[in-house]
Amino acid sequence: MKFFKPFGRLDFERFCRCARTPGADPCGPCTPKNHCKIKASNHVRIFGQALTATFGADMLLSAIRKTEIPETVTPMPKLNLRLKFLLLSILPLVLAASAISWLVFAQAERLAEAEIRTFERNILQARKDELKSYLELAMKSIDHIYSVASPLDAVSKERVKAIIEDLSYGEDGYFFIYDRDGTALVDPPQPWRLGRTYWNLRDINGNTVIQGLIFNAEKGGDFMRHVWEKPSTGEPTEKITYSLMLDKWDWMIGTGIYIDDIAEQVTEIEAEVSTHIRETTMSIIGVTILAVLLVGISGTVVTLSERKLADSKLKELTHRVVDVQEQERLRVSRELHDGISQILVSVKYAVETAIARITQKRDNAIEPMEKAANRLQDAIHEVRRISRDLRPAVLDDLGLKPAIESMCAELQDRSGILIEVKCDNVDGQLDIDKKTTLYRVLQETLTNIERHADATVVKISIKREGSSIIMRIADNGVGFETNRYIRNRDPRAGIGLRNMRERMEFHGGGLSVRSEPDDGTKITAFIPANSQNALPHDAISG
Repeated sequence: MKFFKPFGRLDFERFCRCARTPGADPCGPCTPKNHCKIKASNHVRIFGQALTATFGADMLLSAIRKTEIPETVTPMPKLNLRLKFLLLSILPLVLAASAISWLVFAQAERLAEAEIRTFERNILQARKDELKSYLELAMKSIDHIYSVASPLDAVSKERVKAIIEDLSYGEDGYFFIYDRDGTALVDPPQPWRLGRTYWNLRDINGNTVIQGLIFNAEKGGDFMRHVWEKPSTGEPTEKITYSLMLDKWDWMIGTGIYIDDIAEQVTEIEAEVSTHIRETTMSIIGVTILAVLLVGISGTVVTLSERKLADSKLKELTHRVVDVQEQERLRVSRELHDGISQILVSVKYAVETAIARITQKRDNAIEPMEKAANRLQDAIHEVRRISRDLRPAVLDDLGLKPAIESMCAELQDRSGILIEVKCDNVDGQLDIDKKTTLYRVLQETLTNIERHADATVVKISIKREGSSIIMRIADNGVGFETNRYIRNRDPRAGIGLRNMRERMEFHGGGLSVRSEPDDGTKITAFIPANSQNALPHDAISG
């Protein structure tokens, strides 16, 4: 039974972290390649001590002797950056070209199928019109007898049967007569049917043929598609039959055309169309491959030329992220040093004063304790304010509107700036990430107004327009020249505005700033509601 398993990277990191000196500054994960504050010799010693303490010295030595040293594994070759860019450029084009070719092929097949079905419908309609004409001719051929005969005139009936039996057209065209009960009266190709009742006769598809023909005849004449034995071949073949009713005698007269030749014509057309589609598709694929090669080569050249620009953008972004982190740390540090630290120092002095007076048995020891209690209350308020700035609990508990009103009320009490807030209830139309984004953008804007704008009035409105939530912020401060930030290439210039814009763009929204010196500043931010990215027609684009 195996009782020893070599430690992996995670175990190494865990033991190295455990061995750090308490209170030491954090320096990231400790790995075999990055030993941080601990020297390599200390790592080996700590690692050995941990193993010995876990398994025991004898068990550890025995396991090491039994453990085979694995052979060196050759790493998989890595694709160089140039090849990666080439693949990233060509692969989407190939996929797009393949999709286009498939769509063209599918569309051509659908169009061909529609054309074939149209051809089939037209042929069938022509055959139906032909059947009607034949049956009309048959009716005219017996009209001089039928029109003057009585319902019980047996002689006239026999004369009509003889006439109908002698009528024919083409190789397999004939007429038939059945009475209303389904008894065969005239059926030239199958005389053995005469006198028999076929009311329940069904074809190979389960259709009750005679019932259907009589039903159509009683309706005034209609077509029926069924299977019937073809006289020339003796095989069951699909057929279209038209029938009418001789009401005076309760006879059904009809004729039909076999349509197996139509199926053969349709099959030939389908084969021909399929050939044309394949040839056209191969031509499209050839042209597409050539276009993909040309676009891929040009795209690769452009991609490689843009690589340096992308690297510089990445470095710029890294610097900006670091700057934002450092600014946030500096802000929190100042808040703690200038606020909490000073308050706690004053509390310490007040407590020491009270202790001294109590030691001296003086009567006024309660006064510094009251001052200390008041200062502790100030410290509690300060901690809550810092916590609220880092993550406002009211936003999670009550929603966006109460959080914004609370922040604006606090700023108004602190700075004396008159803030007018008109905020619709949009909590149900935004998820928590989008609400946090709107809150942070407004917080950053109000902080800038308090620090730099020298404004006395701020107007804020948040409402839904179209499919987006629009937030507008306007102040009467000193303003600034917005073009100066656009022309400035320093990545740290206007970082607050860029951060706000990028926050909105991350959720599919946007932000614009309009400002002129001594004319105040107007900020418009929009964010899609309910995952819709449509920009309202009256929103200002930045």
